[in-house]
Amino acid sequence: MDHSPRSDLRSLLRSGLSKSLVSLFIKVATAGLTYGMYVILSRVMGVTEYGYFAFGLSLATILAIGANFGQQTAILRYWPEAMVAGKPDRALAALRSGGALTLIASAVVTVGLILISAVAGVFDKDPVWHLYASASLILPLALAEYSSSALRAQGSVWTGLSLRDLVWRLALPLLVVALYYSGVTLSGWAALLLTAVVLALSLALQFILARARHYEIAPGTSGLRAYWAAHGKASRSFFLGTVLDSAALNVDIIFVGLLVAPAAAGVYFNAFRTAGLLTLFMFAITLVVAPMVAHHYHAGEMRRAQAITALCAWAGFLFSLVVFAGFLVFGDQIMSLFGGSHEQGRLLLIILSIGLLFDAATGPSRIVMMMTGHERQYVRIFGAVIVAGMIVQVPVIMAYGAVGAAVVNTLARIGAQLAIAWYSHRKIGLDTTLLGAFLVNRLPDRAA
Repeated sequence: MDHSPRSDLRSLLRSGLSKSLVSLFIKVATAGLTYGMYVILSRVMGVTEYGYFAFGLSLATILAIGANFGQQTAILRYWPEAMVAGKPDRALAALRSGGALTLIASAVVTVGLILISAVAGVFDKDPVWHLYASASLILPLALAEYSSSALRAQGSVWTGLSLRDLVWRLALPLLVVALYYSGVTLSGWAALLLTAVVLALSLALQFILARARHYEIAPGTSGLRAYWAAHGKASRSFFLGTVLDSAALNVDIIFVGLLVAPAAAGVYFNAFRTAGLLTLFMFAITLVVAPMVAHHYHAGEMRRAQAITALCAWAGFLFSLVVFAGFLVFGDQIMSLFGGSHEQGRLLLIILSIGLLFDAATGPSRIVMMMTGHERQYVRIFGAVIVAGMIVQVPVIMAYGAVGAAVVNTLARIGAQLAIAWYSHRKIGLDTTLLGAFLVNRLPDRAA
């Protein structure tokens, strides 16, 4: 039982906050580079080709998350859980097996998309080269996600995030600008292919740095069968949960591209990615606290787990509130950075931002459910709401275009976040919302 004084809680929060600030620094730099990348590509590629790029990147992102098969979330739980139990060999086996599953699933998904693209090219007159290029992005995106999680599970925020998030996002726009001034204007498929190459080189640098710092990152198949026998069922839930989360961020862009026009998909893509800046600090801090929540929860230290989630909720929400105010005042100017026609840009930005503001107010509810062994319940609750929203989106987009997609996305996100936050409070015993800060000293610890 943990009877640590309040000073221990403050020390824990300072440690979590310091790592979170490192993560925030990387994510702020990442956001700036990503934003600059989108602005540059939007201006030099033209509306239609940029729309193909946005469509292809969103498609590759969803498929890459699926190709991870939930292992990027699983390792954040299984590594600290095994270490708490004093079983480092089991932790290492989980890390290597998760990497092997990611490689195998990525290969299958890539081949599947190539075959579908070939069939589409035969029966459809529309261009399909951006689909082939999207296939080339699946493996590097999936490996980038898994290696980042594996390193963060071992406590290395800088190694896990810096090369994956910063290097390729800096190199890509520089290459695009250099090509543009050399007289080469990239098409949508060429930009996707260049993205895949640059990301792959960044991952090679990450691997070298991780090994130099004695972190485990290499996949292996020696314990794969035993790992799957023990964790296959949970992995399927992790897989569904991460796919649903990615789909909630990308599917409507694909829907808009298919049901409206590639140019409309580009505008929606820019608005959604800009709105995502609201949750920048929330995302940065959850990258750090996920293994911490798993560690303290499985050790029975409920007060510490609650303190960490409360810190995450309040820090993320206050940051989001400031950014939202900036969107209200400067929304038109922000969206005009992308050039071209952005008549609905500000409206889309505000609508999507409202849903993400509610997301921040409910705190790290998804992470808490995933890290505490409630991944199946997360899939059922979040999935039911989000899938229902996707079904509704199709006729709404056909009737009201991109604005309809934004409204449905926001309503579905609010409903899903409130539902999983309620479940976390009632069934897990951790309040992930802003109210959780008032419950830290009331929670009794329990047996590990």
